[in-house]
Amino acid sequence: MAKRGGFPGVGGNFGGMNMGQLMKEAKKMQADLQKTQEELAVKEFEATAGGGAILVKVTGNKEVKEIKIKKEVVDPEDVEMLQDLILSCLNEALRKVDVAQASELGRYNIPGLM
Repeated sequence: MAKRGGFPGVGGNFGGMNMGQLMKEAKKMQADLQKTQEELAVKEFEATAGGGAILVKVTGNKEVKEIKIKKEVVDPEDVEMLQDLILSCLNEALRKVDVAQASELGRYNIPGLM
């Protein structure tokens, strides 16, 4: 406890930074975070499977934008293989979104955000 009562750092002075400065920094961080989230939301991520037979594109919001399937991979006798390729490709594209979000938003180091 401080000599005059109360707690150290209370009273508008947090580690040498006054409350106004602290609020200004918090607003700047919030604006930067929002800008980063908006940039990630419109960015497209893609993945392929089956040696390029399947291509999937998703946005940073995890919205599927495009799926391309080459004709030669479509075999009516082996639909399960096609389904597996699509799932694999889609999961890889979504994993890329998660990695980009963790990388970009992780620099803000806000507990509970990610």
